[in-house]
Amino acid sequence: MADVNSPEQPSRPGSDMLSVIQRELERSLLGGERRYTVDEVAAMAGMAPARVRRLWQALGFTVDPEPDAEMFTDGDVGALRDIAAIVGSGVIDENLELSAARSLGQSISRLAEWELTLFNTHLFDNLVEEHSDVSPEEMPDLIDALVQQLSMRAETLQSHIWRRHIVSTTERSVWRPEGDAPLREVVVGFADMVGYTQLTRRIDAGELNELLEYFESEVTAAIVGNHGWVIKTVGDEVMFAAEDPADGARMALELQATFGASKDTPELRVGLAWGPVLARFGDLFGSVVNNAARLTGAARPGTILVDEMLATELDPDEFRIQPLRRLRVKDFRRSRPFVLRAPDQRRWAL
Repeated sequence: MADVNSPEQPSRPGSDMLSVIQRELERSLLGGERRYTVDEVAAMAGMAPARVRRLWQALGFTVDPEPDAEMFTDGDVGALRDIAAIVGSGVIDENLELSAARSLGQSISRLAEWELTLFNTHLFDNLVEEHSDVSPEEMPDLIDALVQQLSMRAETLQSHIWRRHIVSTTERSVWRPEGDAPLREVVVGFADMVGYTQLTRRIDAGELNELLEYFESEVTAAIVGNHGWVIKTVGDEVMFAAEDPADGARMALELQATFGASKDTPELRVGLAWGPVLARFGDLFGSVVNNAARLTGAARPGTILVDEMLATELDPDEFRIQPLRRLRVKDFRRSRPFVLRAPDQRRWAL
């Protein structure tokens, strides 16, 4: 809470204009003003109020505890009706409704934050500079024109990319059920940058941004280029998967070759494991994932460790596999780890 005795802070230049822009963007993007309470929107969407609250929170939005708070727009009513229709059609099991909403909300939230970062650094500043003389009465028309110009192209682009990813995911058949759960045998891999934490203490924000951009760009190229897909990136680490054991090994080798050839980036540690995983809302779970993560943590900088299951699947004519006699990794007493190398790499010192 601000100190009431502290002197009033000067407002940021253009802050009044930005407030107007924020208000008009909300009106234009959300289909009107916020005008409906939870009970009202529930009646219009054909849902119980408790269901609306749970769904709204799962999507990542705050629910005002005041029953008379006007929180929802006409656009929100349409979105909730769409959810009810999708669940009612049987496309999504009603027991998975909240999980699906949570996954959708988290994914789109990240996309929105990224896009808004671009807008903040370009669009908003330009609006303030170029239209500082626009009166509040003229601002709605200006925002409407801007939103119409941007939203049509952005929504078309996002829709097409979504369709493309639906096709790609279907081609991989990741969601093919085996028994009661969507299990699938895949290669799961992790790659992380060595010494990342210490490095962030020595470089500035601009250099860190360049490093992360390079890391994400190169790992995505190596993974997608070898028929795999990125599960998620968290700072200095990427989790990825591939259906074919050889593809998983090739992308790991390409990653090490790329980062090993660069003097300006940290080395990588890579761990790979093969076996059945639980596929759930774009993520993978199970002992195979845990094994790959542990191998990554145990790998030496610039090397790749694989589990015994993956080692037996790889062609010795294409890959060099060297067993390790001793490795202190939790739960690896029954599974022998191996070092993966390309045929032309020198022997790795134990």
